[in-house]
Amino acid sequence: MATDTEPIPVQAAEVTAEPKDTAERPGRGSGRRRPALSPSRAGDFKQCPLLYRFRAVDRLPETPTKAQVRGTVVHAVLERLYALPAAERVPDTARGLLSPTWDELLAEQPGLGEIFAEGEDPGEWLASAEGLIDGYFELEDPRRLQPDACELLVETELPSGVLLRGYIDRLDVAPTGEIRVVDYKTGAAPREIGEAKALFQMKFYALAVWRLRGEVPRQLRLMYLADRQSLAYTPDEAELARFERTLDAIWAAILRAGRTGDFRPNKSKLCGWCSHQAHCPEFGGTPPEYPGWPEPDPGEESALDRAD
Repeated sequence: MATDTEPIPVQAAEVTAEPKDTAERPGRGSGRRRPALSPSRAGDFKQCPLLYRFRAVDRLPETPTKAQVRGTVVHAVLERLYALPAAERVPDTARGLLSPTWDELLAEQPGLGEIFAEGEDPGEWLASAEGLIDGYFELEDPRRLQPDACELLVETELPSGVLLRGYIDRLDVAPTGEIRVVDYKTGAAPREIGEAKALFQMKFYALAVWRLRGEVPRQLRLMYLADRQSLAYTPDEAELARFERTLDAIWAAILRAGRTGDFRPNKSKLCGWCSHQAHCPEFGGTPPEYPGWPEPDPGEESALDRAD
């Protein structure tokens, strides 16, 4: 298995694994994309079907938190870091990428500036991201790695017809062909609920890679930058086959709910972090009128979804 002490040669991605700026998909001449299942949206439905509806069907706006936006910036910095020659991948260079990366993100999405109160200095907030960058360098030395791909969009259709779509933070391939899926987390290492959610996401990516490349990833690695912890998991083929059936069942349940609009709330401890309590019957709210099954794509996930 490739480690951070072993150089990994660059290899071409599968034709069905596409860069994130690809606008069209084969067989979709209209520019519309088939409904797909992403790890974030699958997780939403598992947590609360009504939350899935609010995000994927109604597309209700959500104001991102400072932590989410900071995570997005850090993910983008690490992607840019690996685009540099190996010798330049040092902490000072990575810290120097923070400000221009944030400026570009803000230019693309000016609304992100609303996360700051009037008179608040974004510079202090951005400086806090340096600790996450430093945490990354404590976990591995990027000069000794050459990933197969960073921020890789993977898309594959299961035998059942369910289309999976998601972004992998980093894919490493060893000289022997063994695959490692790496995901950066900018929050602290989770407790039981958060750990189960993270493992669900990683199994999703592992299944997609297995179906695309015919190789079960040798390792799934979660890197928690805030507290400098790294968790590794080794899946097997039987486990991923069972997980595939789980995704089939989730998608079937989504389609049943989509036909009728019957997305029911599931009240839990996680409701305290939900942005949509004003529309939720569990909190005295009323959902908007059901608009019908969405087009073009209820499975899309944003960069903020992936910046846990």
